[in-house]
Amino acid sequence: MPRLPILNWLAHYSTEKLSDDTVAAVIVTIMLIPQSLAYAMLAGLPPEVGLYASILPLIAYAIFGSSMTLAVGPVAVVSLMTAAAVSQVAAPGSSAYLGAAILLALLSGVMLIGLGLARAGFLANLLSHPVISGFISASAILIAFSQFKHILGIPVIGHDMPTILASLWQNLGATNLPTFVIGVASIGFLFWVRSGLKPKLVQVGIRENLAGTLTKAGPVMAVIVTTACVAVFTLDQQGVSIVGVIPPGLPMPTLPALDFALARELIPAAFLISLVGFVESVSVGHTLAARRRERIQPNQELIGLGAANLASGFGGGFPVTGGFSRSVVNFDAGARTPLAGVMTAVMIALTALFLTPLFEFLPKAVLAATVIVAVLSLVDLRAIHRVWVFSKPDFVAMATTIAIVLGVGIEAGIIAGVVVSIAFLLAKIARPHVAVIGQIPGTQHYRNKNRHEVLQSEKVLAVRLDEMLYFLNGHTFEDAVGEVLSENTNLTDLVLLCHGINEIDASGLEVLESINARLDSLGIRFHLSEVKGPVMDRLERVGFKGHLSGQVFLSHYDAMSTLDPDFANAETELAK
Repeated sequence: MPRLPILNWLAHYSTEKLSDDTVAAVIVTIMLIPQSLAYAMLAGLPPEVGLYASILPLIAYAIFGSSMTLAVGPVAVVSLMTAAAVSQVAAPGSSAYLGAAILLALLSGVMLIGLGLARAGFLANLLSHPVISGFISASAILIAFSQFKHILGIPVIGHDMPTILASLWQNLGATNLPTFVIGVASIGFLFWVRSGLKPKLVQVGIRENLAGTLTKAGPVMAVIVTTACVAVFTLDQQGVSIVGVIPPGLPMPTLPALDFALARELIPAAFLISLVGFVESVSVGHTLAARRRERIQPNQELIGLGAANLASGFGGGFPVTGGFSRSVVNFDAGARTPLAGVMTAVMIALTALFLTPLFEFLPKAVLAATVIVAVLSLVDLRAIHRVWVFSKPDFVAMATTIAIVLGVGIEAGIIAGVVVSIAFLLAKIARPHVAVIGQIPGTQHYRNKNRHEVLQSEKVLAVRLDEMLYFLNGHTFEDAVGEVLSENTNLTDLVLLCHGINEIDASGLEVLESINARLDSLGIRFHLSEVKGPVMDRLERVGFKGHLSGQVFLSHYDAMSTLDPDFANAETELAK
């Protein structure tokens, strides 16, 4: 794929694709406008900044991104991470706060592009699925509770659950009733729209496709109705907090004043935002691409997302990534190429230029309701139960992530999840599974004697290592072999089945040589079977095969047949 993927899809563009992209752009724009305003508010920024972050990033991604249908822009989790990071270095509502958010987008963009050029897409593997699932679920809960201040019309501080809950409790008595009614009604309406509106529209004779489009416009309906109510009944004078005057127009692309001390403080947060955004984006991109038998390139995605974040920073926005909900809407609406995103950007730019006066009386409670309904769909309780049943270490990593995100904060939570996952991985490698194996009667297969009814030779002992042989586990493996030898005193040979060993490091080589010398002193030959090619190449480079007391066999069955023919013949007769 070229460095400019746009050259690839643009060469095969057609009027049919243009028609599909136009329809998708209209639908996504309707959905994206209230979301952009809401996510800017979640990030602690003026609402128009959400519109700015939904213009140039879409164009930049269309040029450099590899997904045909990924919709880039502000998303809930990244917006919350932005608020948590920037609030540590600047006061919310200040010009310094906006400048720090812009700088965060630029830092994220530079990091992502650098990682893409270094072909470091594998870094996404640092976040296991249980960790990212737990992180998203916990972040969604945290985001929902953080928006209750707008639903209740009270001041609330904090970016962790204990602080938010304490602040909510202290100020609960100051709840503004009109704001509360608007917020709760909006939440109920938006939840009903998601599940109940489309069937009703189909029942009254509206075509299914049109009914689906109208359903996706649910947030816009809530915005229109509540804005009109506030304006007509002057609810803003009764304490209902509104968006207020949004300056029309677009900011001139510019590079903010660089503060290197501030940049150093924001680098850790920028890296975590980049990593989380990349993982979320690639997950969505892979899912949607597979449905059309297309492919995305992770390293190119790093460059595409980096370009989008740089564009967001230059255009006065904040960090962005590929959003799950809007990408699915873009896909389902029939988008064929990233040109749908470009057209969405144009429509949002026109909105910022000419339609912002319409949002003056928009109640913040409606935007909060939009955020709450959007993020609660990200809480996956079934995934938590499934991980608990399948893998207790993964569940501990997931539960740790959830607990730390809720109790301490999102950055600490994701770091804790990664640390716990790596700790369990190292513990697993450090305690390798070593099995004494025997032959399944009537076959050439060898399995763990503790799990199967097997036949074993009295002279030849066979063991299997189900792990890489590394410095972390070498001595543990050597001790396990010593324990097995103490239980079998009439041996002439020991065979190590190596098909589970993908890698041997220098410490592992020392362990093999130590075992070989120990067995040789006891008059027992040491053999290897089914050694993988790259592993054998490395052993041969240091001459290990030359001083191995035994042989290297292509198959374990050949090893047993050669070393103990009587056992092999007896098994054959038994099978008959």
